Amino acid sequence: MDGWTFEGQPGALGDTTTTLVEGGSFCVCQRNGDILPGGAQGVYYADTRLVSRWELRIDDAPLESMKVVPGEPYHSAFLARTPPRPGRADSTMLVIRDRYIGGGLREDVTLRNLADEAAGCLVTLLVASDVADLFEVKAHRIQHVVDIETMVDRSGLKIVSASRSRGARVIAECEEAEFEAIPGLLTFKTVVPARSQWRVTLQVNPILDGEEAPAWFSTRHPVEHAEPAMRLAEWLRSSPSMSTTNVVLAEALRRSRTDLGSLRLFEKDHPDDLPSIAAGAPWFMTLFGRDSLLTSWMALPLDQTLALGTLRRLADLQGTKVNLLTEEEPGKILHELRYGVEPGAPAFAGGQPYYGSVDSTPLFVMLLGELRRWGLHADEVSRFLPHADAALGWIENYGMRDGFLSYRRKTDRGLVNQGWKDSFDGVNYADGSLARPPIALAEAQGYVYGAYVARANLAQDLGDTETERRCEKQAVVLREAFNERFWMPDRGYFAIGLDGEGRLIDSLASNMGHCLWTGIVDEDKARSVAEHLLSPEMFSGYGVRTLASSMGAYNPMSYHNGSVWPHDNAIIAAGLMRYGFVEEAQRIAKGLLDGAHASAGRLPELFCGFEREEFPTPIPYPTSCAPQAWAAASPIHLVRSLLRFDPWVSRGKVWLAPALPEGFGLLQVSNLPVGESRIMVKVQEGDDSAIVCGLPAGVELINQPRPPTLISMPGSD
Repeated sequence: MDGWTFEGQPGALGDTTTTLVEGGSFCVCQRNGDILPGGAQGVYYADTRLVSRWELRIDDAPLESMKVVPGEPYHSAFLARTPPRPGRADSTMLVIRDRYIGGGLREDVTLRNLADEAAGCLVTLLVASDVADLFEVKAHRIQHVVDIETMVDRSGLKIVSASRSRGARVIAECEEAEFEAIPGLLTFKTVVPARSQWRVTLQVNPILDGEEAPAWFSTRHPVEHAEPAMRLAEWLRSSPSMSTTNVVLAEALRRSRTDLGSLRLFEKDHPDDLPSIAAGAPWFMTLFGRDSLLTSWMALPLDQTLALGTLRRLADLQGTKVNLLTEEEPGKILHELRYGVEPGAPAFAGGQPYYGSVDSTPLFVMLLGELRRWGLHADEVSRFLPHADAALGWIENYGMRDGFLSYRRKTDRGLVNQGWKDSFDGVNYADGSLARPPIALAEAQGYVYGAYVARANLAQDLGDTETERRCEKQAVVLREAFNERFWMPDRGYFAIGLDGEGRLIDSLASNMGHCLWTGIVDEDKARSVAEHLLSPEMFSGYGVRTLASSMGAYNPMSYHNGSVWPHDNAIIAAGLMRYGFVEEAQRIAKGLLDGAHASAGRLPELFCGFEREEFPTPIPYPTSCAPQAWAAASPIHLVRSLLRFDPWVSRGKVWLAPALPEGFGLLQVSNLPVGESRIMVKVQEGDDSAIVCGLPAGVELINQPRPPTLISMPGSD
């Protein structure tokens, strides 16, 4: 999930930092609340670091961190204390920093004097903005901006760069105290009465394109009335609730709901439109193609409007012309959208899409078909059909090479690898050598197969027999070709891809699990695939590794060559369940949820692939995003897979055949949207049927797993 300008991974933030996130803004800081200069810490909005330094001092001494009390994803309270007052052995001054992130920053600082005499305090805030672009920070290539100017006024400071038209205004609102502002420093002289407290509110307003906007958590109204707070409250109130007697699962599901709610993206000019979703904090707080599509697919049991909003936004940005620099082509779905102002970048880098993704386009069509199966109205589907057909047109006219969807970057500015394993070394042979493009990835063929199947089913719903037959034929031809060319009978698994010379890229990797998910794998090969995915060299105990430990490029501490990705595993588990490998899917689900429990319920973007027997908890990957969208959606997708819940409202059917692992106890899902109805599903561990209430009229409940095939031919249902 690299940003498109640079290939390298961002530097590690370390476990001494904490992250707050809301929509397209986030904050990375020390655990005492300070933002230290020189690294990646800061307050970011619109891919710009608005604050690069924010250090609070009491009597010229730094604060000693005591505890971070997390609240909502956009809010935390940082508890700290000062050094002991003169003549005292212990500190008697508690410092509480209530911080809210959204657009900019709001921080309510409270000094609580626990002593029996008044305390005279000098409170100072060191503050700076380097107006750095997110890409610069991520790649450790920060360009010094020479024209940053700091202005002082009665309310605080204004820091702005004329060349970038960006900056921040720092506003201080305090109770009785002497207040002084000079460039880079705010100073307060106050007396905190005995057994009492003193408070100051600090607000950072973003300045973008020369315009100042208020932070989303303004001091003009209570925090609970701020737009992000009301949105999250409504999200939690209206979305389905999942209750379970399994405390590990319950913890993960609670965290998933709040994290996904905080990562939703609302358009500034159209705040009432349905939201899309950002890929993850801190480095990917923007709309992506692949990430946003897969996340919203996995989150369908929670909120289908998220998928609809993502489709709408991506359709609006769908390629219409050929542009080598951005890799735009007619019908292509973007890789990511960026708003930064990176120096030296061409003009399109600011607020424009980059299209270097081989799989976003077929995933767009797949998600549209899946939404229809959940009950999306035919008139809404019709709006997207031209975009779906344009996407298939891109696949056929620009993406296919020798019968398979392939990629090769158009210039040296693009990503070398353009599947989900998009690091420069993410696609390699069994001996560890790098595969050279053009490359046809195994999972990309599965997505194309799924796209043709989805389009065929949409056509059948609309009575378009010609399109239905054409797409079914394309799906069948691709499936036959894939199973013939990518299968390695001597090894019993699918190659990760084909290189530019048509050679098999023969490493044992997790990609083929996605092929199970899409249904492109012939059933006579599925068991061997499942056995390899759960083999000791692939399964760490917490999840399936991206690359087997027997491969030449294996490194459990790498980004894509031996690590464990929750979203990858959730998709693999769904694929295993689809082909009837229940115990294997359950093992993955239990391993992932144990991994989530080790990090307070939040699955990170990825973690290292060390054996579970070697270390008692998963080892974090240092630059892993958290919260991260498709990781947050993974527990929800796991629940759907374990329920074997598969609606097809337009055909009047819902398949449901629960397979909860031992120890999962009772699970109840309430307010689950299916078509125009909200249903309740209640299932007990060990039961292969469920109590279901509220199904839409005319929809039949089928208490058995749905067959693996998705092509709607006679008898395939």
